[in-house]
Amino acid sequence: MAKQPMLKFVQIERDMPEKRDADARREDFHEIYAEFADQKAREQASRCSQCGVPYCQSHCPLHNNIPDWLRLTAEGRLREAYEISQATNTYPEICGRICPQDRLCEGNCVIEQSGHGTVTIGAVEKYITDTAWDNGWVQPIEPAHERTESVGIIGAGPGGLAAADMLRRAGVQVTVYDRYDRAGGLMTYGIPGFKLEKDIVMRRNRQLEQGGVNFVLNCNVGEDVSFDEIRAKHDAVIIATGVYKSRVLELPGVGSGGVVRAIDFLTASNRKSFGDAVEAYDNGTLCADGKRVVVIGGGDTAMDCVRTSIREGAKSVKCLYRRDRANMPGSQREVQNAEEEGVVFDWLRAPKGFTEDGGKVSGVMVQKMRLGAPDVTGRQSPELIEGADYVEAADLVITALGFEPEDLPKLWGVDGLEVTRWGTVKAEFTTGATVLDGVFAVGDIVRGASLVVWAIRDGRDCAQAILDRLDVPAAVAAE
Repeated sequence: MAKQPMLKFVQIERDMPEKRDADARREDFHEIYAEFADQKAREQASRCSQCGVPYCQSHCPLHNNIPDWLRLTAEGRLREAYEISQATNTYPEICGRICPQDRLCEGNCVIEQSGHGTVTIGAVEKYITDTAWDNGWVQPIEPAHERTESVGIIGAGPGGLAAADMLRRAGVQVTVYDRYDRAGGLMTYGIPGFKLEKDIVMRRNRQLEQGGVNFVLNCNVGEDVSFDEIRAKHDAVIIATGVYKSRVLELPGVGSGGVVRAIDFLTASNRKSFGDAVEAYDNGTLCADGKRVVVIGGGDTAMDCVRTSIREGAKSVKCLYRRDRANMPGSQREVQNAEEEGVVFDWLRAPKGFTEDGGKVSGVMVQKMRLGAPDVTGRQSPELIEGADYVEAADLVITALGFEPEDLPKLWGVDGLEVTRWGTVKAEFTTGATVLDGVFAVGDIVRGASLVVWAIRDGRDCAQAILDRLDVPAAVAAE
């Protein structure tokens, strides 16, 4: 096959896969971007400048070898591209869908900085691995030899599952404990299907299970099994619980019916997508259908809530954020998608309290803000504009203010597990090792609420540290 020359960023413009029409995508939870056609993927990959210092790679938490798999894609060598892509990433097709590429690899692309428009790295990454699955290139987990050592992983989110994958491939016996009835963590119950369709996650879960990973689901550590019991069963334990405790607003009327947490709202919606019976959704408590919805927050979780509300048939959807658009933490791409779908953003707005009627929320008392002097991080701090309050009518208010760690030492009755002043578990970032011998921690429970890609990085690094601890030869661990 003839090779496709690179450095075509001058002749060929940046082009994303076709986006479904906003009117159509409001009606369902399917992903909004179509798949690249083979020729289009090659064309876009050929725009890579093959620069000597690939900032895309250095700004990827996993340090994926992006230039090489772009070159191989441009040359039509997709199976080789997949092999390189999966060598550093347990879930490339998931990262290709949900990573904020505009803040990571694509945002630091050299040709983006030169004004030619970034290479569509995420879309090509997704295409490569989807093609690999379609063609049977994704091999089952088959360790070269089995080991007697075992590792217990508490939490079936991306960090825990990434560690499970690496450890199992090295022949280690792996058991994953999780409180939910399906593995995947926020990939399963937090991220909506229009960003990550659930069969993509379930397919990876099946691969792990078929490869010998033992899942103990519907298991609450500290209730159904103690931490000490798990520790006694295994040669090492990884804490990968994530952070699920929602930050709360302590404002008048916050206890009114109809003021709900983002995690509850999103979990209910995702459970319905699996066909589960969800009483709080069916009785309207956690459903936006026909309601005036107000979402408070400016992160990616808030974006998931506003876009989910649109699809559930909300009468109107507004998002309140106390800073302006340029200072919001969520992806600008997600804001654009939300606006196309009918969401209204009210910038420089903060809640003061909630009005109610008969015990149910009827509105949000809103304070107008302005940006003042920068804080210690250089970010401008919001300031209240006196006398500019008003009430925004609402039937459903969703608070999406971020997540905090649960008090694990207290919850699990663990002596000696050290936590930071923020409640996260103290652990070495490079290995995940805690002060307890043989106990490791990865992902959000160490970092605080962060990205899926960072959890995958932490899980892989921790798995390698455990393999080193168990004295597994490097050549075997790398298989």
